[in-house]
Formats: sequence, C-alpha cells, structure tokens
Amino acid sequence: MSPGGPPRRSWLAMNWLVHRIMDQHLARAAAAYARGRLLDVGCGEKPYHAIFAPFVAEHIGLDHVDTLHDHAAIDLYGHADAIPAEALSFDTVLCTAVLEHVEEPARAAAEMHRVLRPGGVVILTAPLFWHIHEAPRDFYRYTEYGLRYLLTKAGFEIQEMVPLSGFVVTFGQEMVYFLRQTWLGRRLRPVAVLLGSLIQTAAFVLGKVDPTQDFTWMYLVVARKP
Repeated sequence: MSPGGPPRRSWLAMNWLVHRIMDQHLARAAAAYARGRLLDVGCGEKPYHAIFAPFVAEHIGLDHVDTLHDHAAIDLYGHADAIPAEALSFDTVLCTAVLEHVEEPARAAAEMHRVLRPGGVVILTAPLFWHIHEAPRDFYRYTEYGLRYLLTKAGFEIQEMVPLSGFVVTFGQEMVYFLRQTWLGRRLRPVAVLLGSLIQTAAFVLGKVDPTQDFTWMYLVVARKP
C-alpha cells in the first residue's frame, strides 16, 4: 500500500510511520492554506477528509472508474489530466501521491490550475524514493526541481517545497515493506510485523536528527494560482 491510502495508525501496522508523518504535514498545510471548495484529485477513500474538514466548506472527491480503492467516497469520475469541472470552480486542490500514477502530469498540473480560482492553492505530495505500487499504473518519481518546473510551467507560484523524510525514515520504511515480501513475512507474519514496528520506531526516533533530506520518500508542495 502506498502512503496515499487509508491511514493505518496502529503501532503494529506495516506503514504507520509514513502515515503519521504525512498526517502531521497535511494538517499543518490544511490549517495554513485550505479554504472554500476543495477538490481531492485521486481521492481514493478520502483518507484526509477529517484533516481538511475544519477548514473547507465542501470536499469533492475525484477518481477514475478503475481505481483500486472503494468507490463510496468518490463524487466525480474522471482523470487528473481531464478534470470534469468548470474553470475557476474550486478554492483548494488536494492531490496526494497521485502524480506518479498519471501518464501526462503536465496536463494534470494545467487542469488543476484551470479549475482553481485566482488565489487558490494546490496542496500536493509526490514521491522521490518509493517502490512500485498500484502497478501497472505507476509511471514517475519526482525531484524537487522536477516538481517546481512542472508547477511553475502550469502557472503556479511555489509557496512551500518540503521533504517529508531523510534517509533513515525512507529506507527504514522500505525495509519493512521488503520484510513483508520475504520468507519471514510470508511464513512468520507476526514476527515480521513486530520486527517492522521496531524498525519504524527506531527510524522515527533517529529521523528527528537525520539531515539527509535528499533521500526523502515524499515531497509536499504548496503552490498558489496568482
């Protein structure tokens, strides 16, 4: 499961660490920037609805008909590069761990710009170091420079570009995913889960003093439409 999926906060979950970090950063961004009508591009099951609810008037979820997630939270069916909404109809766009799954990310960025009102913001996350997930719809990884180019070319002004982890968190979490796929994870799952929780706990503690942001698993970007 990617960190864009439904949060799993149990200490024994295989991915509680990335969900905790993502939740914290999105909560801060929501309080600082979110307002009005929000379009959640690639919404899945709207895992961040509760985080944004205090700050927006409406939370509209967009996803495609072939999504692997449950459809109950979807309000609009369509693709990120062809959003079925009128121009200037939203104040906030949320797009978490979606751009890597979009064949034409430049068109998606242009569409998000189109549907936003002037002064509106996109709050977006995209991975740099992460394993293949939701195959075969997994196409790209992004550096901060690629994200900056993509969004500024679409007409946005970058407000924030925040790496969400360093080496320890990124590869600690990836080690946990790796363990799940090994003989240990398949045959002795309780042992693998416990070991994975210990690895994540150590990475959480060590990550607080890890300066290696070039190894981030994910960037959070806030960009404004002038």
